[in-house]
Amino acid sequence: MTEDFDVVVLGLGGIGSGAAYWAARKGARVLGLERFELGHANGESHDHSRIIRRSYHAPNYVRLANEAYAAWAQLESDAAEQLVFKTGGLDIGPKDGAIALQGYADAMRDCDVPFEMLDAAEIRRRFPMFEIHDTVHAIFQEDGGIVAAQRATAAHQRAARQWGATLHDRTPVTAIHDAGGEITVEAAGRRCRTGKLVVAAGPWSDRALAHFGMHVPLEVTKEQVMYFTPRDPAPFELGRFPIWIWMDDPSFYGFPLFGEPAVKVTQDAGGKAIDPDTRGFEPDPDISARVSAFVQQHLPTAFGPEHLVKTCLYTLTPDRDFVIDRLPEHPNVALAIGAGHAFKFASLIGRILAELAIDGITPSDISAFSIDRPILKMEAPPKTYMV
Repeated sequence: MTEDFDVVVLGLGGIGSGAAYWAARKGARVLGLERFELGHANGESHDHSRIIRRSYHAPNYVRLANEAYAAWAQLESDAAEQLVFKTGGLDIGPKDGAIALQGYADAMRDCDVPFEMLDAAEIRRRFPMFEIHDTVHAIFQEDGGIVAAQRATAAHQRAARQWGATLHDRTPVTAIHDAGGEITVEAAGRRCRTGKLVVAAGPWSDRALAHFGMHVPLEVTKEQVMYFTPRDPAPFELGRFPIWIWMDDPSFYGFPLFGEPAVKVTQDAGGKAIDPDTRGFEPDPDISARVSAFVQQHLPTAFGPEHLVKTCLYTLTPDRDFVIDRLPEHPNVALAIGAGHAFKFASLIGRILAELAIDGITPSDISAFSIDRPILKMEAPPKTYMV
């Protein structure tokens, strides 16, 4: 028996769940398929928190960030649940660090986003938890904060169903056939037919693209987050401590207390390449050592016993830019790859995918995220993971 849908979404992590919600909200008959259980920990979208910020290195990302806040607000309204928690955001690091703050400042000025430049003395005054030298400076942007990741993905799924979407978990896709615009998807004994397909498969994106004879040079890495129990948790409570990113190589980032009675810190893009089908969940001792050393040096009052270590995956493009596009030879297929920093945009990217699938066009500027940009056509592209 073949079921008919207007839109089929492959992958129900952060982005795919967003796409199912926004497509259903537009009135489409939506089927969402997830190979694991909903809310699983095998990919990129689990755990309590992800950073959201308007501070970004290029104006197109800042403009998308502005749109992302609006998308999350719409979901919060539909789901009747707070999902974004503003804490203030601190981009902090050495003046001669590998990630220059000037580009972030210029991009925010270009988009009329207010921010403050802080010297070391002002950082210490406002956030005495940081142990820093006088050579450190920072940008503070008041709208930075947390997206409650697991809750947000569940809210997308709940709201998608309220708008009429059908969502199936534990349903891995085994075949996709595009016969001149009519797509047939076979998954775990199910067979469905659709005119529009959305691929939000995260670490399994290349497997999905193989159905269309396509390949993108991606690297999937196993990352981890660490939770430290501070001696005195009060200075790190929500509302007293910002989200922050250490702008250097290696780059680290962290959160106030949220979801656990501990401070969450990790290294950005510090993990090793893996196969998502065979990855383990054990901590990486090299990442643990680097993160622990950083916390001891720069946030010594946060350093305490390990409360928890969680692993996740990044799906990295070589330039660390997103892929958000329709497939050139299959314009009825829309694809998104988040490049390891997309959860803050998950609802917005879901909306964009729904627009590309249903309308064939989006008002959002995704011109930099084409699947056929030159670097994605190279066999051995140079990798630049610092953002």
